[in-house]
Amino acid sequence: MSASWKQIAVYAALLAIGGATGGVVSRYLDLKLPREANSEATPVVLRPSTIEPSIDTDAEANPEVSPNFIARAVERVGPAVVRIDATRTVTAPMPEPLNPFRRFFGDELPQSPERVERGIGSGFILTSDGRIVTNAHVVEGAEVVDVTLRDGRNFEGKVLGTDPLTDVAAIEIEARDLPTATLGSSANLIPGQWAIAIGNPLGLDNTVTVGIISATGRSSTQVGISDKRVRFIQTDAAINPGNSGGPLLNDRGEVIGINTAIRANAQGLGFAIPIETAQRVAEQLFSSGRAQHPFLGIQMIDLTPDIKANLERDRNLDFTVNAENGVLIVRVLEGSPAEKGGVKAGDLITRINGITIESAAEVQERVEASNVGEPLDLEVQRDRELQVVRIRPEVYPTEAFAP
Repeated sequence: MSASWKQIAVYAALLAIGGATGGVVSRYLDLKLPREANSEATPVVLRPSTIEPSIDTDAEANPEVSPNFIARAVERVGPAVVRIDATRTVTAPMPEPLNPFRRFFGDELPQSPERVERGIGSGFILTSDGRIVTNAHVVEGAEVVDVTLRDGRNFEGKVLGTDPLTDVAAIEIEARDLPTATLGSSANLIPGQWAIAIGNPLGLDNTVTVGIISATGRSSTQVGISDKRVRFIQTDAAINPGNSGGPLLNDRGEVIGINTAIRANAQGLGFAIPIETAQRVAEQLFSSGRAQHPFLGIQMIDLTPDIKANLERDRNLDFTVNAENGVLIVRVLEGSPAEKGGVKAGDLITRINGITIESAAEVQERVEASNVGEPLDLEVQRDRELQVVRIRPEVYPTEAFAP
């Protein structure tokens, strides 16, 4: 890689867009929250929210036995939250001193040692006949996992598919009449609303934590996992190892996300996959074992005056930057759909299918919502003139087009 491309790589992120075919199944929800009962028998200290919960008349009538809204939400979903124990066999690398001799002695040397790794995660039941969703990293490398329900029942779970780009996995167990989680919507979340997490952190089963929605629409780069194709929900509800794959709930006990990541260098920063993304991907995994993601094959950056100045100092660039702000394409991968459609390095993306674009994250979101093979019209500024190029996204490749 030339020095110029190393410099550009500091600012550019590969648009290996994750977005699957099929529509998002969701429904609009009124997210005004119920007022918590004034119960002295069940005191609970909560962080303040911009929206106060409404009063429950039944709770007022009998405060000594009525739970608060958090307890009601947990009781509604708790039976559908499961513990997932995954076991995988890992081959350890051969000790370095032995490696040079293998070409002389072949298989007579000891084989690379294997070890068994065990991990604990969470998940929740989508359907009464045993469909479960969790994180891909929870079941990575495992074909079969142990699934334990809150009531103590244990099942052997089959991993039907995983999608590393969104960190979603689909598991199936043979059972009937199982409790299920009610899915909500993340579309209208605003910072300050209640957030409830349920899972098995550090092996402590059925743990409940509560906080607020801290932010929405966090990009994978902002979260620190730039290889994912998700706009994350941020929450300060405590999330720890073992919570991964468990549900993030609103005050009504509806699943609005899947808890998936924390920042190791900070406290109170947890992230969840929006339920619409998880549901869309899970449906594909259950039906075919894999998810399809539209792929363009470009590297792009959010252009700023400082970045422009840095690019202009690079004498090896084969294009001129003619703007101060916008989404700048700095590389088009050879043989990619973008190259086939006529996209060039130096193009500034202004619209996609007629919708104004202001950031690279918005480009990713628009392409993620498209379908493989269906035309996508990009309006770009090239040499100070506007042009429209038509691209047909292809399925995200696993190895081809690697930068």
